[in-house]
Amino acid sequence: MNRRQITGFSNPTVKALRALREKKHRKAAGRFLAEGLRLLTDARENGHLPELLVLSDARDPHPLLGALERDVIASGGEVIETTPDILAKITGKSNPQAVAGVFREFDTSLAALNRDAANIWLVAQALRDPGNLGTMLRTGDAIGAGGLILIDDCADPFSVEAVRASMGAIFTQGVAQARWEEFEPWLREPRGGASPQLVAASLREAVPYRAAPYAAPCFVMVGNESQGLPQAYEAACDLRVTMPMRGRADSLNAAVAAAVLGYEVLACLEDDRSKRGSTVG
Repeated sequence: MNRRQITGFSNPTVKALRALREKKHRKAAGRFLAEGLRLLTDARENGHLPELLVLSDARDPHPLLGALERDVIASGGEVIETTPDILAKITGKSNPQAVAGVFREFDTSLAALNRDAANIWLVAQALRDPGNLGTMLRTGDAIGAGGLILIDDCADPFSVEAVRASMGAIFTQGVAQARWEEFEPWLREPRGGASPQLVAASLREAVPYRAAPYAAPCFVMVGNESQGLPQAYEAACDLRVTMPMRGRADSLNAAVAAAVLGYEVLACLEDDRSKRGSTVG
């Protein structure tokens, strides 16, 4: 049966869905929660359908919601109707949106990424704040990055907070998780195309970030929110750049730094492409 109604807080399905807010249960189930019609529509448009769709029985009709329901049922998924109070219990929000979905976690191995699929990639080392992680995914989507690579012990990209902060970019961006010892050989492995450039936001022997010699494919790396990048990681980079700090603050938020650098890289690469095009013409 593809559709059913749940009215009790003690229902086993409600307990299982609520447990997905905790990392250990997400990992055990291999599933994660996403909430909101816009986010789930982004998922659907990028080829990701929830295995389980949870709807508020107080929802207003919407054509996108109807299309989502039909596609979930057609794909063999299940639709559950429940009360706003139970939906709030599941999502952990006192004022939940009218729809949530349960998705299978993606393959986050480096092998699942195509290194040559984009000119820009974002890399975060030991990023602990799920809000920052989600924001970096959103930035990656905005600048046309291939995805976000999480190095060492980072926040869980499938947490409710990270998924919410990504504003749907969890479904448009590649996501990989690896140790530095895995990432560096993967990055440096010769593959016939242009050699990847690893760029770090740094204060050590760094050049100004504006108009630095960026080259595609460019991997923009930021470090932990409080400690930055380990010195050995910075030393392994092809380019280290710094941003001016005019006030009392001595650093930017990690996700903000990634956005500033990402847009600068995008502008430089597009300018280079434009110049090459005019030269050829």
